[in-house]
Amino acid sequence: MERKTFSVTLERNTNISMDVIPGHFSTGNLHTNFFLDVSRLKADAMLAREVARELAVPYFSCTPVDTIVCIEHTKVIGAYLAEELFEEGISILNEGAEIFVVTPKTCPDGTLIFYDNEVRLISNRNVLLLTTTVSSGRSVNAALECLSYYGGRVVGVSALFLCADAEVNGEVKTLFTSDDVPGYRTYPCGECSICKSGQPLDAIISSEGYKEI
Repeated sequence: MERKTFSVTLERNTNISMDVIPGHFSTGNLHTNFFLDVSRLKADAMLAREVARELAVPYFSCTPVDTIVCIEHTKVIGAYLAEELFEEGISILNEGAEIFVVTPKTCPDGTLIFYDNEVRLISNRNVLLLTTTVSSGRSVNAALECLSYYGGRVVGVSALFLCADAEVNGEVKTLFTSDDVPGYRTYPCGECSICKSGQPLDAIISSEGYKEI
């Protein structure tokens, strides 16, 4: 399947690219015709630092950040993002500040929670939510609801990829959009035109990767 892979490069920083695999995929709540492989951007330390630098730009000198909440395995990027935001001489509001980087626990039913000792890092603090791909908006909205429950003030949402059709409760600052992947489509389960054409699923995908069927 990976033999079909092509890459999409960020125009303003050619060090950053994501692999795109065409096919027929299911996330559990929707079907899509592309798998967006951002695993290297999350796991490669040098690339994660480059990503963090790009994601930090919208928040320089105008957005106070106390805590970065990382979902979908973005904690490496989150740590570098915190470093960028409090770096001396770049970010006026956060220069020299104490910025926490945390990840909520995911319960078996998909609910996000924070352990009691972490709640103080969320409650009454300015929170930046960091994620990987936003396809439907379901995961991001669940995270926003979680942060609201714990009393966090969400000052921004950042992602590596945003689908134009995603329904998100607020603005998402992103590196790539569905406009960067020509022909990118998502379908609600039961309304997938790929299924209706008789093409079987190639793989189940998640924030961790894909598993061929």
